[in-house]
Amino acid sequence: MEQPSKVLITGGHEVGGLESFARALQAGFEARGIHGEVIPPRCIFKRPRELRNPRVLKILSTTAVFAAPFARRSICIAHGIPRSDFLGQGWKTVAGMIASFKLANLCPGVQLVSVSDYTATTLRAIFNVKSDAVIRNPLKSIYLKSPDDAPSDRHYITYVGRLVRAKNLHRLFPAIQDLLDETPGLRVCIIGEGEQRAELESMVVDDPRFEFRGSPSDLEVREYLRHTRIFVSGNEVEGFGITYLEAMSQGCIVAMPASGGGIEIAPDKVGTSVRLLPLSWDREHVLAVLRQALRSQWTPIDISPYTIDRVVASYLRVDSAFSRNGRRTAANATANVPALS
Repeated sequence: MEQPSKVLITGGHEVGGLESFARALQAGFEARGIHGEVIPPRCIFKRPRELRNPRVLKILSTTAVFAAPFARRSICIAHGIPRSDFLGQGWKTVAGMIASFKLANLCPGVQLVSVSDYTATTLRAIFNVKSDAVIRNPLKSIYLKSPDDAPSDRHYITYVGRLVRAKNLHRLFPAIQDLLDETPGLRVCIIGEGEQRAELESMVVDDPRFEFRGSPSDLEVREYLRHTRIFVSGNEVEGFGITYLEAMSQGCIVAMPASGGGIEIAPDKVGTSVRLLPLSWDREHVLAVLRQALRSQWTPIDISPYTIDRVVASYLRVDSAFSRNGRRTAANATANVPALS
């Protein structure tokens, strides 16, 4: 299959998240001389000619894949595992997401890519959805430079992400407070916004060691990470966990749940600079893991597979499985290709 003349990428509904991912892909394709355009998911139906044009590669987010029956040469991305307990619309939203993935499997002009082997395996085992390939998300270029801070400068326990109950910060806070009591000079930095912010602030309203920093710039986030000893997050079904990768790249010890796609980032570091939190969220067990993390020594990880150029190359590898008419066939399918191995 010849190189696409253009790449049409559906982003998110706001700055950050899917929108940031889409913009990174756009920049990566344009660096290879392929024009890229990012549009909102709802606008994909307004581009019927490009949707069916086999010379235009489409990279579709989950909501945009409902255009799949009309699409040629399209890649849909499964960014994570749908869950009904924390999504605002419950099973209605979950059913819609699974329907979109199954639609991707059925339509000959579409391939489905998962962001981790965990996501691909879970979708297959629970929902009978097949991923054609696994392509992990790229690091922003600002995180590609190794940290140069001395370990003595690190005094934060940090979280970066949306402030929602699915991240389980409310379950981590009690054990974190215990660790702060044991460790003079240690502080907590919470970066992000979300509907749970007021609840979290009320839990530590009289504790000045907790800092809520809102949504700083990428450069500021990187500087906070370079002064962080332990990075924490608690989503048990994290599809990949780009924030884990960002933290590891900047010298942080990461404490994550003993499940999800984040464990795939550096499995050889589990037990050293990666510590696994218990899924029971038992306060004493969480505290024990945080103590281990505090004593752990960070070692560098290989971040070269996560450059934007490598990720774009992986998408082009999947794209090469389409025939000239923009359809996939059994003969050229890329099923189970670990594109970033």
